[in-house]
Amino acid sequence: MSRRSTLRYSTSDASSLENRTRIEHGFPKAEASLISIGATKFSKVNKLRDVLSYLGSSNPLSTPITKDDVVWLLDNVAYRGPGGAWNAEFVAAAFSSKVPAKLVDVVGDIADHVGLAKGDAEEAVIESRIVPFVMDVRPGRHVNVAVDGSAKSRLGPGGRNGISSDIKKLPNPAKGSLVAKITAEVPQGTIGILESKTVYAEPEGWAVISDVDDTIKVTMTSDPTGILRSTFISEPKPVPGMPELYAYLETLITKSAPWFYLSASPYNLYPFLRDFRDQHYPHGQLILRDSNLMTISGLLSNLTLGTEQYKIDRINKVNRWLPKRKFILIGDSTQSDPEAYGEIYRQHKKWVKLILIRKVTDIASVGTEDKNTPERFEKAFEDIPKDIWYVFDDPSECSELLHKTVERG
Repeated sequence: MSRRSTLRYSTSDASSLENRTRIEHGFPKAEASLISIGATKFSKVNKLRDVLSYLGSSNPLSTPITKDDVVWLLDNVAYRGPGGAWNAEFVAAAFSSKVPAKLVDVVGDIADHVGLAKGDAEEAVIESRIVPFVMDVRPGRHVNVAVDGSAKSRLGPGGRNGISSDIKKLPNPAKGSLVAKITAEVPQGTIGILESKTVYAEPEGWAVISDVDDTIKVTMTSDPTGILRSTFISEPKPVPGMPELYAYLETLITKSAPWFYLSASPYNLYPFLRDFRDQHYPHGQLILRDSNLMTISGLLSNLTLGTEQYKIDRINKVNRWLPKRKFILIGDSTQSDPEAYGEIYRQHKKWVKLILIRKVTDIASVGTEDKNTPERFEKAFEDIPKDIWYVFDDPSECSELLHKTVERG
């Protein structure tokens, strides 16, 4: 392949490819038909509290979690902040535990979209997975947590989407441990993910940022029906060879190295993706999108629109946390990973040591052929040394390259 200095793959190019894929595979039509499905309602205690929920963490009248709420605490990674103190971004989500009556209709609509017959046994699977999309969010809630059963902290309050994000200081980890257990202190009867893990990452060493959808998990992001089926019906499947590759990589960079799993999926899918990660891959922080938490149609648009800038923004956040670490970035060709990772390298040349892109060819209806052309990758990685990026078909191709990259540091 010849390098073309005038053809850098710009954001507008990536957006054009996204839009072509969406039009060719009927995303706008699918989203329009799903607009009324599962739209989450905000729980309004009174008008004042409703208005104040727009203030997010600055809300002066936040309320604590109750026994009628669902709480999720998300795993995270701690880093050294100013003065060497430990800090971490804590993300929590709050919902109502009361499942709306509309759940039955939502299940039926999803089943219809993926071609299931009424009363099909798979509707039970849809029902269990669709619940996080139809639960009413709890704006303005805060949750108290304990770190390893002692140090106390308050997370939140959450904003209009029920999600809170706080940078909190942490005590030093227990002697001989690099993991702290975070426990929600909530009334008896409160359900959800009430415990999370914080992994302590020293400033130097190796680290990994991995895409999720169609990089390590079969999602079929180029097809709306495929997304719905893989998300709400099918048993989640790892991409063949990727669990073995990541297990090997973990031995190279040691178990103390932090992993970040970056997905354009909304936070509604956190429990689903968390279980998938724990079953197949090294532990790591899941970074998800919160812009379209409240609709099923938002799931489709999240995975197919604006993914390049979203990923650049989130990776830059990780860079601010761990600027001295040596990073390996792994993604695929179905979204804008090549463009996002290429831009990150240009911004942080000494930070990124290797970029691996899986060329997705084993999924039906993958999208326009342009996604896998040599020209696309040449544009995306223009001016980036050839030994920094590699496009692979089979994960086994990457083992020796990873070994050499880590060996040379």
